[in-house]
Amino acid sequence: MPREYVGHLPHHDPLHPYLQRDILPQIGVAEHRADFRVYRMKGSKVYLYEETHSRAQVVGKFATVQRIRQEFDNLSAPQMSSGAPKGSGQVVRLPRGASLSDFAERINANPGSLVQEMFNLGEMVTATQSCSDDTLLLLGEHLGFEVHIVSPEDEDRELLAQFNIDLDAEVAEDRLVTRPPVVTVMGHVDHGKTKLLDAIRHTNLQAREAGGITQHIGAYQVATEVDGDERKITFIDTPGHEAFTAMRARGAETTDLVVLVVAADDGVKPQTTEALNHAQAAGVPIVVAVNKVDKEGADPQRVRAQLTEYGLVAEEFGGDTQFVDVSATKRTGLENLLEAIVLTADASLDLRANPHQDAQGVAIEGHLDKGRGPVATVLVQRGTLHVGDSIVCGEAYGRVRAMLDENYEPISEALPSRPVQVLGLTAVPGAGDNFLVVSDDRMARQIAERREARERVAQFAQGRRRVTLEDLDQAFKAGEREELLLIIKGDVSGSVEALEDALLKLDVGEEVSLRVIGRGVGAITQDDVNLAIASDAVIIGFNVRPAERAGELARREGVDIRYYSIIYQAIEEVEAALKGMLKPEFEEVQLGTAEIREVFRVPRIGNVAGSIVRSGLIRRGSKARLIRDSVVISDNLTVDSLRRFKEDATEVREGYECGIGIGYNDLRIEDVIETFEMREKPRT
Repeated sequence: MPREYVGHLPHHDPLHPYLQRDILPQIGVAEHRADFRVYRMKGSKVYLYEETHSRAQVVGKFATVQRIRQEFDNLSAPQMSSGAPKGSGQVVRLPRGASLSDFAERINANPGSLVQEMFNLGEMVTATQSCSDDTLLLLGEHLGFEVHIVSPEDEDRELLAQFNIDLDAEVAEDRLVTRPPVVTVMGHVDHGKTKLLDAIRHTNLQAREAGGITQHIGAYQVATEVDGDERKITFIDTPGHEAFTAMRARGAETTDLVVLVVAADDGVKPQTTEALNHAQAAGVPIVVAVNKVDKEGADPQRVRAQLTEYGLVAEEFGGDTQFVDVSATKRTGLENLLEAIVLTADASLDLRANPHQDAQGVAIEGHLDKGRGPVATVLVQRGTLHVGDSIVCGEAYGRVRAMLDENYEPISEALPSRPVQVLGLTAVPGAGDNFLVVSDDRMARQIAERREARERVAQFAQGRRRVTLEDLDQAFKAGEREELLLIIKGDVSGSVEALEDALLKLDVGEEVSLRVIGRGVGAITQDDVNLAIASDAVIIGFNVRPAERAGELARREGVDIRYYSIIYQAIEEVEAALKGMLKPEFEEVQLGTAEIREVFRVPRIGNVAGSIVRSGLIRRGSKARLIRDSVVISDNLTVDSLRRFKEDATEVREGYECGIGIGYNDLRIEDVIETFEMREKPRT
């Protein structure tokens, strides 16, 4: 009878002992030790033969061997008590905010079993609830799986791959052409940044009769001549460099080069160092424009010497940073500045892009216009953008109805490094959102809707945890971090310099390092917090507090801010963090703040502050500090007396007036009394 050979089951196959022990006895066949050969005969029937030297003996007949092997695999797979499968180090990729149902689908498990396992671990989580990254990692480790949380960039790349869009596709060398550099102008607000941009515009108009600067669009192009060739430069205007930091925080590589404007008569100011910190953290080349060289008292050499302390060494001093002396008022040195920008870009960067592909780029800013609807200023980085293209930008999508240049003149196409205003989107995109051209409106809508749904799910889960001194040791041991980044703010420059010098002299071995990426005098500002967000840095405040909404932003983003009044305490704690020797500490918990409205002189007691409680409560006997213009004037005070009208009070809540005595006589109107208590915080 014809038969078809299907396969061979040697004695070392895991299925072989299972057949002998469990299957063959069920059909009345004695134990066999020889190898088995499987033949298909009589249609779909499968016969199991035992091969010997003399003959082939039929020892079993089954509907399908695959079913037997599946039963064997199910029996051999170890399981948890809840029925969840036990892994052996397999990698499971999960997006941010994934649920237990998503986890169960990837490991072929019942979601209910994962809910039970989380309950056994001490957490109540439903099957459809968005879980934090820590929860998913904990469950994966418990079950024996290696969980990888997909980054937002990888999520977006996987989403676009579903629509056959590859942002990282290689481009043939012959299709790449040189594109203009994208330059961000930064500097102190009083150092002539706006006048310099305006001067560049007028110079460009006189020489080329083209282009102007419109502050609202945030970007424009100028042209200059270098070695006989016309070269274009794209400028991004970022007042206060907030958009620049926001783009860095979102991972948008928008800026190719930074022009740092410093006044020759004023030198380096705190905001200058902030701009320098952002540029150095982004890793982009820097060209320094020394402005106001025509003013009396201008000293360009002093500016060069000051910036040497921050790692910017001029070419005439043997460094590699170009310094250009300019005067925005006299309009001198502007051509030299533009030439320096082009030469620095040519020497340090490979600025080429493919203009023949579908356009891709980044949104610089966006706003809602009453007459035109959502308007987005975008910078084309690759490809060419045309009117009528279907685009998706972040969670917004639409068809390009019109494109305007910096003069609000309509244009039909935008080449790489060209900034334009785009009309036709369904919503206002955020600064730093990537945009790309797709084949049709339907695809653009689907990508935008999936991005919106993904972001909504991720927001339900806990946000990304920032680096703190407590978890620094664990990060070092896990190989996740090799250095601690610090931002130091103090009440006077001497304290900041002393603290920085002491910290940099710490000897903690070669495996870990410490780097100060920001320093300054005054209150902790939103720029400091934004820099910490972008760089995962820890902020140290020495006798200063956060200004305005900086503290709220830090709490929302999980930035670790440490406050100190004794320099040795700061040194010891940072050293302990680097060495992994942190012990249980006392945590400062703010109780409330009160603003001084009037100061009263009381005999035998001293000055008493007539105050109104601005937040929280003021409690008698609590610790207090006096703050004037965001700088700590006196620390280690105590609320000795607290009266409301003529009656003694134990505590006074927000919105009520009271008299506060703190045993300190140098009180002034508009000073702030901040009360707090120290609570023990065990280290885990």
